Amino acid sequence: MTEPDPTPQKREREGGRIVIVVLLSLGLLLGGGYVAAYAVAGDKVPRGTTVAGVPIGGRTPADAAAALESGLAERVGDALLVAVNGDSREIPAAELGLSVDYAASVAEAGGGRSWDPQRLWDYYTGGADLDPVVSIDEAKLGIVLDQLDEEFGEEARNGKVSFATGKAVVTEPVFGAEIDRDGVAERVLDAWLAEPDEQASVAVDLAEVAPDIDTDDVREAIDGFANPALSGPVELVFGGSPVLLRPRDFATALKLKPVDGELEPALKTKAITRLVDAGISTEAPVDATVVLVNGTPRVVPAKPGVSYEPQDVTDAFLELVQKPEGERSIEVDATVEEPEFTTKDAKALKIREQVSTFTTHYPPASYRDQNIGRAAELITGTVLKPGETFSLNDTVGERTEENGFTTGFVIQNGIFKEDLGGGVSQMATTTFNASFFAGLEDIEHKPHSVYIDRYPVGREATVAWGSVDLRFRNNTPYGVLIDARVIPSAGRPEGTVIVSMYSTKYWDIDTSTGERYNFTSPGTQTLKGDDCVPNTGYGGFDIDVKRYVRKVGDPTLLDTQNLHTTYIPSDTVICR
Repeated sequence: MTEPDPTPQKREREGGRIVIVVLLSLGLLLGGGYVAAYAVAGDKVPRGTTVAGVPIGGRTPADAAAALESGLAERVGDALLVAVNGDSREIPAAELGLSVDYAASVAEAGGGRSWDPQRLWDYYTGGADLDPVVSIDEAKLGIVLDQLDEEFGEEARNGKVSFATGKAVVTEPVFGAEIDRDGVAERVLDAWLAEPDEQASVAVDLAEVAPDIDTDDVREAIDGFANPALSGPVELVFGGSPVLLRPRDFATALKLKPVDGELEPALKTKAITRLVDAGISTEAPVDATVVLVNGTPRVVPAKPGVSYEPQDVTDAFLELVQKPEGERSIEVDATVEEPEFTTKDAKALKIREQVSTFTTHYPPASYRDQNIGRAAELITGTVLKPGETFSLNDTVGERTEENGFTTGFVIQNGIFKEDLGGGVSQMATTTFNASFFAGLEDIEHKPHSVYIDRYPVGREATVAWGSVDLRFRNNTPYGVLIDARVIPSAGRPEGTVIVSMYSTKYWDIDTSTGERYNFTSPGTQTLKGDDCVPNTGYGGFDIDVKRYVRKVGDPTLLDTQNLHTTYIPSDTVICR
């Protein structure tokens, strides 16, 4: 039996060892090369790499970052052109919030150690041109956009409805414009990165901004509130006293205010309260009266004395003004005290026209201007009801400094003296004549003791507090309104006094003046003292004036009244 040959197995084992040795040798050779390649590449940026055109390949990350910062320094300091509606502004990149992260840019370019074969491959075979890692500060960019908004934008204006006297006034809404910020940050970044060799530019658009209150909101407010509110008067009833407020009165107390994109009705509480209080008295009731307005008598309505809570009015007012005709009245919970002389009573006086007027003139003197003017202030506006008697002393009061009077010349026993209220007799004479021609009943009048030639002879009156008064009675079925005015003498050759009576004409008056008779001669008096006033005397006389009374429109003579006056002489006065 033949032994097997061991040679083939041995050869196989030896061949295997050779392959292993070869493979190990190749592995050692490749590993050494890889290590050597890693050692050469280190953490450097792949060769040939540029970032925004700045070469940083083959450098360590620190060196690459420094090179990139240096290379981009000028560009980072540049300004971008930002255009709004074709109008450009240069804005530094830093102000726009642009900044470069150099370390991140180097890391993105491949800087840094790694055993990754791909990284080693990129180092030896790379060389791409990359964009830097750029960030933008939204807050800084927002500041710039705010400035552009202020320069180029236009604020939208809401439509408005305001109220003038009796009408609604519409202010149409206006669309605005503002910087469209959507995508601006991305466009700024893209523009800055895309144009390394020229000034970067970016266009910013304006977007239309709608007002919160638009045309539809305005129209709804007009149709839904303003027009109904101003469609007619409203009535507030306090007890038995109505207060009528017309649209021309209450319109300015209304308002429409913007709330959540709509115009909502609102009320100016103080304004409506003032209107209500103008029609009532919140204290004692006020009687009706008649006043002269531009030469025409007008009734001033009475005011009840009312105590009420303003909130009771304001709570219901907005609803009240929107109601239709026939429903625009409410009862207001209030405590009411009615006036004694009502508006109806005042209208019943039938004070409608001027029934007489009389004018006198006086020489220039400041004391006359003051005293006659003060008397006019106190007399004018007096209303005499049928049967009432006018008293000048009661109406004007005592002539004192506290009552607004000053010292002037008066006549006592035919001699001129100084006393408070000098000159008021001019008002007495003018008022007497106005009542004379109105046909009012003469109750008391006293002519001056001596004749003063600026007064109508035999038809004049003097007054003295506590002793001499001017009184006449309203002997007609109508009221009488007295109007007294003074045109001062200051700067003029004379002063003027005008007294007029207003009523419904009831009497027709004619008059005649007789001849002077019973003449008397003046004497001479020699007086001492600081109060002496020298005078050149003149004579006295008697005179008769007749008043013929008829009813208006009736020729029948009802009465002939005789006014007899005796004027004493005015003595010559010599002061020693």
